[in-house]
Amino acid sequence: MENFTVKGVLVMPRDRQMYGAVISIANGKIASIERDDTVEGPYILPGFVDSHIHIESSMLIPSQFARLAVKHGTVAVVTDPHEVANVAGEEGVRFMIADSKTVPLKFFFGVPSCVPASPMEKSGAVFNASDVARMISDPEFYFLAEMMNFPGVLNNDPQVVGKLNAAKQYNKPIDGHAPGLKGDDLISYVKAGIGTDHECSTTSEALEKIALSQKIQIREGSAARNFNSLSPLITENAASLMFCTDDCHPDYLMSGHINKVVAKAVSKGYDLYDVLTIATYNPVSHYSLPVGQLNVGDTADFIITEDLVNFNILETYIDGAKVYSKERLLFNTPRQHPPAFPFRTNIPTVEQLKVTSTGTTMNVIEAIPGELLTNWLKIEVQAGCVVSSNISTDMLKIVLLDRYSDTPPVVAFIKGFGLKSGALAASIAHDSHHILCVGVDDESIQSALQWIVLSKGGLCFANQGKVAGIKLPFFGLMTNEPGEEVSKQYEELNRHILSSGCSINAPFMTASFMALTVIPNLKINHNGLFDINKFCSVPLFH
Repeated sequence: MENFTVKGVLVMPRDRQMYGAVISIANGKIASIERDDTVEGPYILPGFVDSHIHIESSMLIPSQFARLAVKHGTVAVVTDPHEVANVAGEEGVRFMIADSKTVPLKFFFGVPSCVPASPMEKSGAVFNASDVARMISDPEFYFLAEMMNFPGVLNNDPQVVGKLNAAKQYNKPIDGHAPGLKGDDLISYVKAGIGTDHECSTTSEALEKIALSQKIQIREGSAARNFNSLSPLITENAASLMFCTDDCHPDYLMSGHINKVVAKAVSKGYDLYDVLTIATYNPVSHYSLPVGQLNVGDTADFIITEDLVNFNILETYIDGAKVYSKERLLFNTPRQHPPAFPFRTNIPTVEQLKVTSTGTTMNVIEAIPGELLTNWLKIEVQAGCVVSSNISTDMLKIVLLDRYSDTPPVVAFIKGFGLKSGALAASIAHDSHHILCVGVDDESIQSALQWIVLSKGGLCFANQGKVAGIKLPFFGLMTNEPGEEVSKQYEELNRHILSSGCSINAPFMTASFMALTVIPNLKINHNGLFDINKFCSVPLFH
């Protein structure tokens, strides 16, 4: 391994100081730091860490994700592979780990705690307490990933308790997921050993959790963006904060990653050292990650930026190796071959997509731009009549197709997308990843669903007899194509959708969360509409 020196203004967030320095790197570690006040630039600082991300949501396998992330100064990610776990179980998780080892970016995997996301879901695998206990004993896993089944925690469900106890036995952190939980229920949830939350949408919610010693992950991803509402916490609570993206699509990664969040925080006037501590030290400390912080003896994981405003990355170093320099990637990625996985073969007919009312009131999902939460609307209808999409009131059909069996489609209605023609569909629908479609007319919906089934997974948009799409041959979730190419295809697909009237900037990401039945209020699953607050299915009409 090459020994070398770098010169620049050393920025030390924890010490709250910066000074000119010459840093010597030997055998992948920081050998010495010599102060030199004649050095004026560029800036050397610890590498950025995404404290909570699902790599699968980038639609890129880990090795391709790494190619984009290091360009933005990311040296490590704390990742929950529960998307692929829900589809392909431990085999899928092990694929992610193996592929991640082919590139220098540091991936720290957790054991998915909720496969499926709740007992009310149907997925391609099930992780019970004994599965989790076996996996979390493996040093490959650094934490128990987000415990979304908060009712199971509060009710002392034996399987949930078993998973939590397994993490405690091996002294590994437990991630949380409890949107809107408060009061005595929150106290009980945190007392179960759950140390983080990335689902806060208000400062009052976050402060209640911080008071109970939880770490709050400020999320700024493709669909859910909570920075604006939570950033005031930085002023007095920096020690309790981390940054994360949670779910980000390839177009997001093309323009930036955690560096983008850091630049945004600094531009709003928040203290530079606080912001950098949140982006670097806090996740490393909380998860006990082997990621260097520019101290003598640390692994040489650092970045060089041209300024402390935009945080454009000049160079990225991981384990003492320069992996990115001046717009050039300095490592290769292997060509992976897609593994086999089961996928439904039946394609629904147009007739199966028709809806006839059986009551006078219809339950309707309302999507909220920038949020994973939904509103629950009740719309008056005439009993015994065919109910169709209505673009004048922005009420569209939402269809869920079971990816694991050839069962009939589940059809309901949704507001908030603004689409005026066509239908978008994807085999990405958190967390069980059934096929989800939002569309205006039954013919476009049927065409979009047909494309997804025949392709064994992907994203597409059908309109006026034409279908454009992106195939995702890795579990119907990811591709091994370069992120730059996938991003172009994804942006083009989005342009088609937005030009057809869609009012949501990230339509695929937003649609994918309409099936996540652990975030309030009304969602859809393989059984129909689901009331998250009462944790039970509800009829379309009453």
